[in-house]
Amino acid sequence: MKITRNTILITGGGSGIGRALAESFQKLGNHVIIAGRRQHALDQTTAANPGMSSVVLNIEDPANITAVAAQLVASYPALNVVIHNAGIMRPENLLKAAETADNLITAEATITTNLLGPIRLTAALLPQLQKQPHAAILTVSSGLAFIPMALVPTYNATKAAIHSWSQSLRYQLKSTSVEVIEIVPPYVQTELMGSAQAADPRAMPLKDYIAETIELLKTQPNATEILVERVKPLRFAEQNGTEKYAAFFQQFNDAMSH
Repeated sequence: MKITRNTILITGGGSGIGRALAESFQKLGNHVIIAGRRQHALDQTTAANPGMSSVVLNIEDPANITAVAAQLVASYPALNVVIHNAGIMRPENLLKAAETADNLITAEATITTNLLGPIRLTAALLPQLQKQPHAAILTVSSGLAFIPMALVPTYNATKAAIHSWSQSLRYQLKSTSVEVIEIVPPYVQTELMGSAQAADPRAMPLKDYIAETIELLKTQPNATEILVERVKPLRFAEQNGTEKYAAFFQQFNDAMSH
């Protein structure tokens, strides 16, 4: 991926990993447009980063995705990179019958945001991206695509699906100017699951995660997956064989449940 002089759209860019990526890419000489549902978060981020643009986007609404994509193409004809970062992560207790309705609502919202959102937005923007001499689609999956955390079953499933979808998309676009790169975060200190996560010592500090990710993008321009060292035990656990995978899965989930 060309690391500078891009026009980059980052969904979920008002906070967490999305905001940190937006600020890093802007410092590298890119024009960054952040998108999200919360106008206040977008305004805070753009105010702190003069020159950054923003657009309100409801990633759960197909009609809004289509309309915003058309607006972006008209307003930013040089748009050549999209980073699908927006996502939600919510616990589901599948054993409690009383929570069945809530679990279904959570599952549907998670699938719509984490999986259908990137698919729909890519479909809307792909003609624009294919016009550019250099373009890229960056998907954000998770280490949990490879080792599920049982507390968040639908989140795991959507990230596994994003990994698979990214591979298929990359293959179909192999003869075009559009690269497909999968970013695979580990457990990072953000507020994805609340304020406690941002201070959890088991999670990788956000600053460290972003620094390592940007360095990998700089030094591995042809990489298809961006894997910081912290996520590699999750990413490659299955390669260690069934018994070791099962033991790792048990150990990981026991640790994360406390």
